[in-house]
Amino acid sequence: MQSANANTQITITVRHEEVTDALRDYATKKIQGLHLDYPKIIEAKAILDAHKNRHHAEIILFCANHIVIDASTESKDMYAAIDETIDKIARRMRKHKTRLLRKHRPNRRKDTIRHLDEKVFASDVLDKISSAEEPEADPEPMIIHREAYRLRTLLKEEAIMELELSEKPFIVYNNERRNVMQILYRRQDGDYAIIEP
Repeated sequence: MQSANANTQITITVRHEEVTDALRDYATKKIQGLHLDYPKIIEAKAILDAHKNRHHAEIILFCANHIVIDASTESKDMYAAIDETIDKIARRMRKHKTRLLRKHRPNRRKDTIRHLDEKVFASDVLDKISSAEEPEADPEPMIIHREAYRLRTLLKEEAIMELELSEKPFIVYNNERRNVMQILYRRQDGDYAIIEP
């Protein structure tokens, strides 16, 4: 799960009032506090409009996969307007994720891991490795566990969404358009890469 939106560009615009550092910091921290696993936030804009008895806060999020989520609230206090707007944004992000899950994975239970074989190293092998003496022969590698994995046919975009929604380091799938097996993984810079075996 995405625990932070790395390097999110946040722009705060205040109309009809001077922007204070406290107000700017408050809005920035609230937007950075949106730690949801999908969609990934790329850029955020906050427009704060203050009149005599009316404070209007609008937040627009530009997310991955060309998703734009926006919400606005009017209140007597600017901080309350920001809080309500952030709550609306979070609800819309959760709704969007739920809709995508229902649309792309209607039979989710069929795609889960069915069986895990677990094996344990013998204690004498571990003792030989940890001792200062060299073992007579290298221990034979053992399979710790095996996962039953059903190779699914997906579009590249669906595979990216599935990787975003899971904690897996990679996903193996059959590309629907090209009819080839591909491995999709997240690089250290946050972009994605595909390997075709």
